[in-house]
Amino acid sequence: MSQGEPGIELDTSLGYLLKAAASALHSALEAVLRPLGMTITHYACLELLAQRPGLSNSELARGAFVTRQSMNVLLQALERQGLVVRPAQAPVGRALPTELTARGRRQLTVASAAVRRVEQDMLANLDTGEQDQMRRLLTACIASLTQPPAPATKLLRNLRLCRVPGLRVHFSWPSRTGHGPGASLAGWPSR
Repeated sequence: MSQGEPGIELDTSLGYLLKAAASALHSALEAVLRPLGMTITHYACLELLAQRPGLSNSELARGAFVTRQSMNVLLQALERQGLVVRPAQAPVGRALPTELTARGRRQLTVASAAVRRVEQDMLANLDTGEQDQMRRLLTACIASLTQPPAPATKLLRNLRLCRVPGLRVHFSWPSRTGHGPGASLAGWPSR
């Protein structure tokens, strides 16, 4: 913390530890997938298609945590490599359902074994109960950050606790494709 201002203690911040764990996992996955000629997104796409054949570009993008444009570029490359197939025309609407080819399934089998070893290494010091607890806790954290906020009355009651004269606050919650909760401030004193 600098100059006496309140901040986050990185040694005890759960958010910072989650980011460090995600970064370590990302590096370990890249290390095992790179020799196979794959990226993490490439692997995620194949894994999603193995578990849910026929997903559209948009569904794959959401599942792999990338933009639709990035997924479209990846799918075109995977098609050229003979790992996935998509129909020339959408059977219904505009979405082109994607499916793995036999070659894609073979590549996924090798990659899944490598990814499973990374996950086993990551969890090696946790017993089954601790692993289950970690799943529950991470699921709760995700839900807390992705579910809509409390009803407006609760937000307004909390705002009364921190009034600033002349400050008007407008809170909004974005659509499912938005980037998180927002607040616009009117009358906030400029520095």
